[in-house]
Amino acid sequence: MNISKENIVGEIVAQDYRAASIFKSRGIDFCCKGNRTIGEVCEKENIDAKALVTELNQLSLQNGQKSIDYQSWDMDLLADYIEKKHHRYVTEKIPELKAYLNKVAKVHGARHPELIEIEKLFVASAQELLAHMKKEEMVLFPYVRKMAVTTSLQKPPFGTVQNPIAMMMHEHDNEGNRFRKIAALSNNYTPPQDACSTYKVAFALLEEFENDLHLHIHLENNILFPKAIASEQEVSYA
Repeated sequence: MNISKENIVGEIVAQDYRAASIFKSRGIDFCCKGNRTIGEVCEKENIDAKALVTELNQLSLQNGQKSIDYQSWDMDLLADYIEKKHHRYVTEKIPELKAYLNKVAKVHGARHPELIEIEKLFVASAQELLAHMKKEEMVLFPYVRKMAVTTSLQKPPFGTVQNPIAMMMHEHDNEGNRFRKIAALSNNYTPPQDACSTYKVAFALLEEFENDLHLHIHLENNILFPKAIASEQEVSYA
């Protein structure tokens, strides 16, 4: 893939997920705001577009294992993977992180009041993510799986797949904004010098959670959802 300033950020990551680390190192959102061109991003964020394009193009020249080619996966496989890997991860990690953040906020909140705000933001995010995933699992993903195996379907109650997708993408934006606040408050998950072991573990887990969420949202926004919208054009309703 020969990359230029006209390429879309999300599409670049969809072709080669190794590009995600390059974007992240420059603070570029490739998941929730992945529909912008490199040129647009660089102009807005005052980033050297030429250097960024050069580094991205060097990926194709590097030897070693390439990232997983999610773009080649069928919709039903993508939906299964997202649900079993990312939804399960979120569900399992939320109680653990809530416990850690509650503890460090109580113990260190007086000296580091940002911890209290971080805990509030994460608890709100956890509540929204659990409801969000349930909607995907009960409404959107079952329809996507049906479209993956047949073009003859009953008209869905939501009218067109673009309606739940628009809602999911809006909710993705909300969580992306929430985690940008958490990252800023935590100095990009850097514990202060007086941090105890629990404090350090909490920040490490938060960063891991955000990284997983970025891939989770990327797989939906930039790969699964465009596939679903394109596939719906071939559907004939009974």
